[in-house]
Amino acid sequence: MDRAAEMTAFVRAVETGGFTAAARVMGLTPSALSKLVTRLEDRLGARLLQRTTRRLQLTAEGEAFYARARPILTAMDEAEAEVAEASASPRGVLRLHCGSAFGMHPLAPAIPRFQELHPEVELDITISDQPPDAMEEGIDLAIRIGPLDESSMVARRICNLERVICASPAYLARHGTPRTPDDLQQHNCLWITSLPALRRWPFDTDDGIRVVHVSGNVAANTAETVLQLAVAGVGITRLTDVIVGDAMRRGELVPILTDWQHVEPVPLYATYPSGRNLSPKVRAMVDFLVAEFGSAPWRQTRS
Repeated sequence: MDRAAEMTAFVRAVETGGFTAAARVMGLTPSALSKLVTRLEDRLGARLLQRTTRRLQLTAEGEAFYARARPILTAMDEAEAEVAEASASPRGVLRLHCGSAFGMHPLAPAIPRFQELHPEVELDITISDQPPDAMEEGIDLAIRIGPLDESSMVARRICNLERVICASPAYLARHGTPRTPDDLQQHNCLWITSLPALRRWPFDTDDGIRVVHVSGNVAANTAETVLQLAVAGVGITRLTDVIVGDAMRRGELVPILTDWQHVEPVPLYATYPSGRNLSPKVRAMVDFLVAEFGSAPWRQTRS
């Protein structure tokens, strides 16, 4: 006795409004589908549908059964889809959102390696420093820096970043190198205007953490712009090591006040909307990000 087929025939008949349309969806003849519904009614001992020449109408018993049967079929479909997807190869369009600094520095050079591993995945990358509404914008995966507060998101930590105070050798040659946190008051400091809290730079002292509120005559709304300003010798900045790592390796920036530096781990996450099955393409990218960046390779290349 195929109870699932009977239930499916009944639910599809209700959803499509008739036996003919439901039979087409299930790949049956209308008479075969009608027999399944009749068999279901006989087994339950209740009439579920009132049949007329124009349409089907649910009885009270039919409404009650439909309300319970539809979620069951939906759960069966989702279970089958989840198992099928888990065993499938990653393919299709993956919509990825990423901030400008991470996207332009470690991510972009790593994309060819991901493509070699998963040639059937097409990447649609959005670079923006504004956090996305993943559900509304159709984002499959977002790379986020810092604490998360969205209960609708699932997050996997990739690694922890560290902020570094640094400046170009040219700037330090012109203005001198700060030796203590107080010296920063005599220097031009750069910050990201969209993150005003980052103007407060913490330092470790014998008396605990001391915070210095820095100032300067140039600021910008993206970390990438602040990085370029620092490399150009405009001032001193405090950015995550993932942003300044390459510039430091090339000698374009040098760390300062390292003896005072307060280590403040900044989590880097791969996030995706909850309530969705983790598709093979998303799982493949998350695993790649952890494997590629979990050891914070930009930190290992600092001189």
